[in-house]
Amino acid sequence: MPGRSDDESGAGVRVLVVALVVQFVLAAVVIWFAVNGWPWISDPPRDAAPAATVAAAGPVPARFLSAAGDGVPTPRTDRFDEDAAFALLRRQVEAYGPRPAGSPALRRLAEDLRARLPGGRFEEVPGHPGLRNVVGVVPGRRPAILVGAHYDTEALPEGFVGANDGAAGTAAVVTLARALAARPAPKGAREVRFVLFDGEEEPPGSTDFWRDALRGSKAYAERHRRSVARMVLLDYIANRGVRFPREGSSDRALWERLRASSRAVGTQRAFPAATQTAILDDHTPFLNAGIPALADDLDKVSARSLDVTGETVLDLLLRERRR
Repeated sequence: MPGRSDDESGAGVRVLVVALVVQFVLAAVVIWFAVNGWPWISDPPRDAAPAATVAAAGPVPARFLSAAGDGVPTPRTDRFDEDAAFALLRRQVEAYGPRPAGSPALRRLAEDLRARLPGGRFEEVPGHPGLRNVVGVVPGRRPAILVGAHYDTEALPEGFVGANDGAAGTAAVVTLARALAARPAPKGAREVRFVLFDGEEEPPGSTDFWRDALRGSKAYAERHRRSVARMVLLDYIANRGVRFPREGSSDRALWERLRASSRAVGTQRAFPAATQTAILDDHTPFLNAGIPALADDLDKVSARSLDVTGETVLDLLLRERRR
């Protein structure tokens, strides 16, 4: 065969060098993403749900893919409408403003919320004229599962609008109720009640939170203790850097079932195997009544964080209805 010219040999060397450089670059890219995570693929948990479960849950919302790296896990499920929940959170803050117990703003909000809950109705708080819980229900066998939040805000400081302390939990409860009501109930499913408590915050001048606050939840637990099997409280749930260690007084068995749901939907990073201090909140009267109860509490609102809570608690409710 005739020999190659110097130009041909040089060109061949240049092509080889370019090919090697491209391979090195591709290898570096692969290594970097392997270490730091692929931006279009959510982090799979070690104990990921079976493929059939993931496929049935629906696609990951596209807007979440660009938010990777913010520390908030992206749920693999898409059954909780975080857009509707966040819109209701904003509506409470912007359309109603400060909403302390007994205020005209809270009375107007109560009418709004009742219309949004399945089977929505008011239940007066005995001994506290003007206060009323807002109650919705998805029918089933009793004793029921109760999902609750408070919808009033602190009276002080003046102008406090409670985006995370009140509005976030309320929005999640309403959105969970609507999602569950829209799904076919399995045979023998438990009743689920959705209760928005009035008078959670202490009135101005109070020096004893336990004595003066938690008025709506105390009344509800006292009246319905025999018809409620367990209770999940949603409060401070939309924190931007969402993390939910077990609240110190929350029922351990129910907490572990919530963590099982977090593993199933891919949000377990938000529910670490840790315990924080016990708090007094709307779940406390239920614990005192002997009802297993669970509380979620945090700070500073985010639709993604709201979705983490919503998807996880919805999965828990779907499982608990069969128990």
